Amino acid sequence: MLTSSGKNKELFLGIDGGGSKCKAIVMNEDNDILGTGISGPGNPLHGFEQATNSITESAKLALEDAGLAHIELSELVAGVGLAGVNIPVLFDQMSAWKHPFKTIHLATDLLIACLGAHDGSDGAVIISGTGSCGFSCVDEQYTIVGAHGFPHGDKGSGAWFGLQGVKQVLLSLDGLVPPTLMSNVLLKKLNCKDDTDLVEAVASQKATFYAQQANLVFDAAEQGDKVALTIVDEGAEYINSIARTLTAKNPPRLSMLGGLTPRLKSWLADEIKTNLEEPLHAPEVGSVIYARQQQAKQAVQQSA
Repeated sequence: MLTSSGKNKELFLGIDGGGSKCKAIVMNEDNDILGTGISGPGNPLHGFEQATNSITESAKLALEDAGLAHIELSELVAGVGLAGVNIPVLFDQMSAWKHPFKTIHLATDLLIACLGAHDGSDGAVIISGTGSCGFSCVDEQYTIVGAHGFPHGDKGSGAWFGLQGVKQVLLSLDGLVPPTLMSNVLLKKLNCKDDTDLVEAVASQKATFYAQQANLVFDAAEQGDKVALTIVDEGAEYINSIARTLTAKNPPRLSMLGGLTPRLKSWLADEIKTNLEEPLHAPEVGSVIYARQQQAKQAVQQSA
């Protein structure tokens, strides 16, 4: 939980690194956010060098935003929450990074999102951004639902919705499914004139590209487009299932966060929407909470 001792004058860095961007904050001992910085993707699954560069760059931008450009990265205690490090080999790789910070406390993006959402206390979170997953922390027992990555997992995520939209547009252009409002919107957005152009435009694209197409699916669904409605209903039901699985763990609070939340939340089942509570803090604040918790544990161990 966010507490301050008044004795610790250290500056804390909080990192939330995902598939689309890496966000950093600098906080003081009074838990004031002094500055923020945003850089490129921070998921080491998509490249170790990209992730470490994004962490470093966002940290520098946060210091600059705080008017603390004279502060060295080596003066910061860093809490770093990253997508992808739930995979042990990536956690080990990031743990071995010769980082520029005073010290680093590495965690999954799921844990820091949960700590932020519930101010360091027990709870559960559903995350739907570029990817999707569920996570709960109850009595120091962690449960992860999903988080398998795109395209083989991450159903109900921005990337999944975008990919389904592209697939259905191609089927519609071939006359295999009914016409859809998504077709003209997608062709125009990607500057394509037909299905051949569209295939060229989407070939080998990554999750972030498909996540950028998700809104057109929701736009069409909200206009009553049957093809889009089928996609949205399927994705929403998957998120409902995540919520029900997490609720079975009896978390005291359940929150939903991620860039797709504003579009997706209204499509969820009524009993799910009723149980959702607003996150208390952003995930990057959760990274600072985590760093403080780890420092407190180390202090206890050293004094024992």
